Amino acid sequence: MSQIARTPKQVGAAIQRYRKKCGLTQSNLGEKTKLRQATISALEAGRTGVQLGNLLDILTALDLELIIQPRSKGFVSEIEASF
Repeated sequence: MSQIARTPKQVGAAIQRYRKKCGLTQSNLGEKTKLRQATISALEAGRTGVQLGNLLDILTALDLELIIQPRSKGFVSEIEASF
């Protein structure tokens, strides 16, 4: 899975999509990460204020990684269409 995400909402949607693909509920993911279900929900909803450490814990639990690279030249509408 390779997904471009430029906003908190897009990050949350990508994580939610992958969590569901893995057959996990928010509560299941919370158990794996020792985070509250409400924290998982807030991240997936794109709410700001979620701690970076929590995001990284969630990515680890889903066997995902964060890659930092220069922005692609794709149109915003193309990126939005994937959500």
